[in-house]
Amino acid sequence: MGLHGTGQSIASTLTARVPLAVAPLGAAEPSGPALSLAPAHEQSLVSIIGVGRHWGRGKDRRAVLRDVDLELAPGSAMYISGRNGAGKTTLLRIVTGILAPDSGAVVVDGIRIFESWREYHRRIGFVAAGDRGLYARLSVRGHLEHAAALAFLPRRDRRGAVDETLVRFGLAELSGRRTDRLSQGQRQRLRLALALLHRPTVLLLDEPRNSLDAEGLEMVAGAVDDVVHRGGAVICCGPVGEPPAGGFDRTAVLEDGTLRFA
Repeated sequence: MGLHGTGQSIASTLTARVPLAVAPLGAAEPSGPALSLAPAHEQSLVSIIGVGRHWGRGKDRRAVLRDVDLELAPGSAMYISGRNGAGKTTLLRIVTGILAPDSGAVVVDGIRIFESWREYHRRIGFVAAGDRGLYARLSVRGHLEHAAALAFLPRRDRRGAVDETLVRFGLAELSGRRTDRLSQGQRQRLRLALALLHRPTVLLLDEPRNSLDAEGLEMVAGAVDDVVHRGGAVICCGPVGEPPAGGFDRTAVLEDGTLRFA
């Protein structure tokens, strides 16, 4: 389940970069007219309501997301495809709370991130694309222990959760190894482990197939199926084409900032 960036202290830096969905402290609420934050459907687990986001300033300002609306019911999984630069990562970072939208809002399990950061955060797991979110000199176990603390797991449960996650993702023999000494595939497994350590209600995946072998891809499929079967929801973003293995029951394409459903 995340977050990247830098901060003014060691604590804020760690909070900003380890793959757990943590909203920036003091983040401004998005501007725009007042929104009705009730889900369009009473049974929606995830509601993305009129979300818009721009990059750049002045003449260089461009819309990356335009009034994106999406409703996900419990037990559903959505695959969103699009070309590079289509806004897929931006959308996921808004759902995690890493970025604030310029307009619109996101509600997860009836909670809006600016209303209850802690409760919102506990429900989100995020697997970022590329090499984001890992510390070169921190061990595999150290990452998971820190993630357990950020996920507000009770202290008495943390060691068991870490040990179980190490075994589940084939990382037990690597638990003491620094992440800069892991292969690309091993680092991707660690990101997946970090996202799922606290059994999130909503799993967000950004191009999870990168650098994974067949066994790693099976782990992704198993993670998707596990969240869906627990009544959660999954949003996976990736290139145009077939979604990774797993129980994806809905697909859409993000193009020119607009989400088009298949």
